[in-house]
Amino acid sequence: MIDLSGSTPFAEGGNRKCFIHPTQSDRCLKVVHPGLLEKIFKSKPWYKKFRSKDSFDDNLREQEAYKQKALIANNSEVWKHIAKWYGMVETSIGMASETELIKNNDQIAETLENYLFSNGLTDEIKIAINEFHQWLRDNLILTKNLIPHNLVIKKENNEMIIKIIDGLGSQAFIPLPNHSTFFAKRYVERRIELMWSRINWDLSGRKGNWK
Repeated sequence: MIDLSGSTPFAEGGNRKCFIHPTQSDRCLKVVHPGLLEKIFKSKPWYKKFRSKDSFDDNLREQEAYKQKALIANNSEVWKHIAKWYGMVETSIGMASETELIKNNDQIAETLENYLFSNGLTDEIKIAINEFHQWLRDNLILTKNLIPHNLVIKKENNEMIIKIIDGLGSQAFIPLPNHSTFFAKRYVERRIELMWSRINWDLSGRKGNWK
């Protein structure tokens, strides 16, 4: 068991807290907020309560997302834009999803959201975003909506590389993209379209609905 009792999360979202692994500083431990699953389950409409509580667990959903067809293929290129996943581990505050912690010069990588708010949509970041989108198309990586705070910027050889740190997996109600190349292509194009919509919404002062 990994002891996190004296650790402070370096980031925290609505569902999970993120900790630096106490003995492996290049790894991140994502732990679901205590009591959250019960709260989510109670808030769902009656017809969704036929599902198990585990179906609302972000860690278990992330585990399934890393099993998608594109990621289990023996292709090193597929990992260029995704944090590696090392499995589920037990900690003193609950089960954790253990992933690669993306860093630049030993500092935790900046999120795309933070970069955009600080620098705007620079030519350099446009190139990185377009390259990221082409990678999505080439590999048919299934993701939820690509929100800038779930993406970070890795700097390698004077190049910006966008990496997914959260939000893998299809959110299609009927999982056709998981089984059909035709529907996977349509699904990926829609995620790309929505990512640009979200970026423009962020940069315009978040007025109205970004979807």
